[in-house]
Parts: sequence; C-alpha cells; structure tokens
Amino acid sequence: MEDIDAPRVVAASASKILRDLEWMGLDWDGEVRVQSECLTAYESALESLANQGMIYPCFCSRKDIQQAASAPHGTTGVYPGTCRGLSEQERYEKAKFKVPALRIKVSGDLAPACGDFVVKRADNLFAYQLAVVVDDIAQGVTQVIRGADLIDSTARQQYLAALIAPQSAAIDYFHVPLMLDEKGNRMSKRDGSRSVDEWRAEGRSAPEMIGYFAHSLGLRSSPTPIEAQQLLADCLDHDLTKVFVTE
Repeated sequence: MEDIDAPRVVAASASKILRDLEWMGLDWDGEVRVQSECLTAYESALESLANQGMIYPCFCSRKDIQQAASAPHGTTGVYPGTCRGLSEQERYEKAKFKVPALRIKVSGDLAPACGDFVVKRADNLFAYQLAVVVDDIAQGVTQVIRGADLIDSTARQQYLAALIAPQSAAIDYFHVPLMLDEKGNRMSKRDGSRSVDEWRAEGRSAPEMIGYFAHSLGLRSSPTPIEAQQLLADCLDHDLTKVFVTE
C-alpha cells in the first residue's frame, strides 16, 4: 500500500481498495505491506547505496533543471548532473540555504535516458522508485505486471535492484495497455471515470466489470461476465504476448 507521500494520501482509501478487490474476487498472500510502516527498510537501502558511493546531494530547483534541459545540448526530462561534481566545500555552502534531494549516480546505457534520478526528496520523503524496489525485494516478487504508463520506470528500478540486492533473482516486468472507458479514453479519476463504488451502485456485478475490462485488454473476444478465478484459468492457455506491450 503506497502511502508514504502523506500530503496526497486520502483518508480510508486503503481500506476501500482492499474492499473493492475482495468484491471483485481478488485476493493476496499474507499481510498487506504498508509503506509508511517500512521507512527503516528504505533508509537501510539508502545507506547501502551511500556506502557504495552511489548517492550525492542535489540542490537544484525545478527551474534550474528546466533551464539546463532547454540549453543547446540539454535533454528534456533528464537531469544534467549539475550537482554531481560539487566539492565537499561547495555542498557545505549550498546546504546553508537549501535542503538537498538525494540522487543516485547512473552509468552505462541508462544514463542518457534518465540521468541521475532522485531517491529521496528534499522534503525528506523517499522517492517512489526506491520504495517500490525495496518492497518488491522484501516480498520476494518475481514478476511485475502493470500499465504501459510505467514502462519508463522499469530500467530505473532494475538498476536500483541490482545495487540494493545483487544476490536476488532479477524481477521480470511486463506492461499492458491502459484500461479504457466506453469512449476509448484512458480511465482516470481526474477525468471523472467511474469508480468501483459507482459501478456497484448501478447494480452491476463484479463478473460484469471483470468481463468488460478483460475484453478491453484483449483477453476475451466479448465483454461477457466472468468470475476472476475463471478468467485466471482461461488465461493459462492464452497467448499473453499479444497483450503485453514490453518486458
């Protein structure tokens, strides 16, 4: 349960998510991991990276990064490494006026694509990329299946995992097209897409919802109702390579 970004957490949303999953016939193994209860694990991972010499403080503002990216040789969305080469004295002087974020040094083929990304924010919150990697390693996750909008995060997470737990087996990542509404638009709370509560209030059943979305993902030839467990059984013989966008 991702709840470390406290300002964005909605009260009671966690219990609602679990209730909705149960209604749809989906379950999970063991206790639910809650990120706000795992801060020591994230700090330990950060210390491990620091001990490897892979972390450095960054004092740049968003405006600084945007201006660097707009320079003749800049790359949009990629941190240019402005603070990477600061001396200890320079860091000391800058720290008098600004709390830094912490970035990880990225090398190899990944560097041009994403640059040195943040692993702990200036407001002292652990970054999503670090937290989810620690979560996956702690839970022994071997496969991650998620929306295609997170493809860009995969290489970062693989990079972190190799540094934090090099002895762990590599995690396989798969990405599927985003679920769409009746008009073919990406489902989003921001755009007013219906929630599970609204679907249920209309008198629609969980098998109807599962069948509808399974069809939108190409798992079924029609949007007819189906139970979660039956869909799982059917998918064992399905060529999922036609559904996955990338690994």
